[in-house]
Amino acid sequence: MATKMIIGYLSTLYHTSFILRASGQMADLGINASWKLFPNGPAMIEAFEKEELDLGYIGLPPAMIGIVRGLKIRCVAGGHVEGTVLIGGSNYHPGETAIEALSQFKGKAIGTPRRGSIHDIILRKLINDSGLGDDIEIKNFDWADFILDAMMDGEVEGGCGTPPLAVLAGRQLGAKIILPPSKTWPYNPSYGIIATESCINESLAVLGEFLKLHENACNLIREKPNEAAKLVHKIIDIIEVDFALEVFRVSPKYCASLPAEYIDSSMAFVPALKEMGYLAGSLKREDVFSTKAIEEIHAEDHHYFLNQK
Repeated sequence: MATKMIIGYLSTLYHTSFILRASGQMADLGINASWKLFPNGPAMIEAFEKEELDLGYIGLPPAMIGIVRGLKIRCVAGGHVEGTVLIGGSNYHPGETAIEALSQFKGKAIGTPRRGSIHDIILRKLINDSGLGDDIEIKNFDWADFILDAMMDGEVEGGCGTPPLAVLAGRQLGAKIILPPSKTWPYNPSYGIIATESCINESLAVLGEFLKLHENACNLIREKPNEAAKLVHKIIDIIEVDFALEVFRVSPKYCASLPAEYIDSSMAFVPALKEMGYLAGSLKREDVFSTKAIEEIHAEDHHYFLNQK
């Protein structure tokens, strides 16, 4: 008998959700997966609070906010690091530092996803640390697609979001990445796999099978990106293979493991979230992460920076 699993996902092309949906492998393992699309991480957390999800693909800050509010979820696997980029129009120039890049936006606005999303938190932290909090307006959008529309309309001069936004803005507007992922927040957890405690405690075997597929899909994006891009095109035919490949290349740091670097970078968000008023309490590593399942599946060293070793 098939095991039902309800999974929340975002429209971010380099998440393994697209590959797993296209491959049919979950059904082969007896997992009856129901996929629900969300515009952003905070909206997915609201669905977790309504007990509508078993798993989710999400950045860690929204999950942390949910955990402090009493939500019984944990991060059980990684997926990608350094997935936040800062882009500007064709007349903007790449900066070596955040302050150099952001200074170009004085008196102007930058668009980013909903408040509490990982991109929103990173952008606010960068602006505040650069001493530009009074000089740059942040505009939040429910869907990342709306950021591109706002750039086209002149409502914002730049955007802070995912590699797909950067690639699309580059193609349609001649926009540039003016602060690359590695310089926004090193090792930041672009996304992880979040599971309910009931899923972890009561469906560990099924969760383990899912994480094996997730690990294999991460490897596919990293090792055989052309095959991965074809699967993305299969599930969303308007996404061309060359577009998906360009997205994969922006920050090619894919792996399912939860190494210390991933966890430490995630926990570094806690003081930033408290400073911004998102967190009223404190969090410890064990409040956020449950590493047992992925450690059994991915016992070797992580692959996030494999190409740089």
